Parts: sequence; C-alpha cells; structure tokens
Amino acid sequence: MPGTTKLHRLEENIGSTLVELTANDLQELDSATAKITVEGDRYPPDLERMTYR
Repeated sequence: MPGTTKLHRLEENIGSTLVELTANDLQELDSATAKITVEGDRYPPDLERMTYR
C-alpha cells in the first residue's frame, strides 16, 4: 500500500501502473543512472545490523 493518507495521491500512485516504458526509455534510464556515483553507506551502522546482511 502506498504511504499516503490523501485519496488523490493514492489515485495518482495507482495511475502509475498504466505507464509503459519503451526499450528506448529503459536504455535512456540505464544510461542516466550509470553516471550516478553512489557514496556512503545505505544505513547508519545500528540500522544496518537490523538488515541481517
């Protein structure tokens, strides 16, 4: 369930299921995200221990 309390936001979220991405769209997304450098940990150490990794 989306994290919202507003009906119009829920309807907006449900509407996103109708989005269809083409092969070109996916290629553009892959290209753009490949340029992003991820830095740092995902969680602080205390929370990371709770992920059981």
